[in-house]
Amino acid sequence: MRVILVEDQALLREGLAGLFRDAGHEVVASLGDCDGLEDAVREHSPHVVVLDVRMPPSFTDEGTRAAAALKSAWPDLGVVLLSQHIETAHSVELAGLGGFGYLLKDRVLDVSEFLGAVARVAEGGSALDPQVTAALLNRKAPHDSLAQLTEREHEVLGLMAQGMTNTGIAKRLVLSERTVEAHARRLLQKLDIADSEDANRRVHAVLLHLGVRPPATAEMRHLPRP
Repeated sequence: MRVILVEDQALLREGLAGLFRDAGHEVVASLGDCDGLEDAVREHSPHVVVLDVRMPPSFTDEGTRAAAALKSAWPDLGVVLLSQHIETAHSVELAGLGGFGYLLKDRVLDVSEFLGAVARVAEGGSALDPQVTAALLNRKAPHDSLAQLTEREHEVLGLMAQGMTNTGIAKRLVLSERTVEAHARRLLQKLDIADSEDANRRVHAVLLHLGVRPPATAEMRHLPRP
């Protein structure tokens, strides 16, 4: 997996680079801000770009705006936003796209889970932090629909929105896969969402229910793959 890192804190940037390299991945570019990011993507054809939300010069939403520009120009490119805090205001539309992730920085501490989430995004899947998912649910979903869900169904829904399969959810919650399938089927029925075996389609269905839709773009250019 070819990775581009964009993080203004040098120690964290180098630490992330070390994690990817130790796992056998190639860090093809490491940047301290978003200047030159699109040029780096053109030059190196990465599978995924991992970037901080708050970047120089204003430390507000530079990373989010850069992520939107990348997904507009290269829809097949995986993009993972990292943030210290939950900031859904400028990224909810991106959450409706495949190949997108939004993780809080403390998720990096669980190295295998973090690397797995980034790899899932690089392959066109989704990876939303549970706290980000909860914020989206609270902001977007009709209260009466969510009120029908049990506590366990809320847990399963949150993991579904991260892009996890029933098998992955079963392992995380220490349940049988059949039990997870039953929970998923019931919650999708309660939320009036069509069931699907495709994990990415399930994520999109959940996000659409939350009112998140991909931004319209006039032109789409695909990232050339070697």
